[in-house]
Amino acid sequence: MFVIMVYDVGEERLPKVLSIGRRYLTWVQNSVFEGEISDANFIRLKDNLSKVIDKKYDAITFYILRTTAYLKKENLGVIKGESTTII
Repeated sequence: MFVIMVYDVGEERLPKVLSIGRRYLTWVQNSVFEGEISDANFIRLKDNLSKVIDKKYDAITFYILRTTAYLKKENLGVIKGESTTII
């Protein structure tokens, strides 16, 4: 499946959420990750995140697509989080 993860968490929990997100998905820009993920890893991702967030103040939303066949991505402005080739 393809997942887009959008989050708004307290500053003190942000480094842990970033670290967990980078283990499973690709950072796109501030507060946004995306990428292909297996069902098992998606469960692990949600489990790990639920252990570090404060459920009274933090919010994490997942947009889940079973296939990328219907996904169209458009950008305006600077493209962040793109992988670069180092020679």
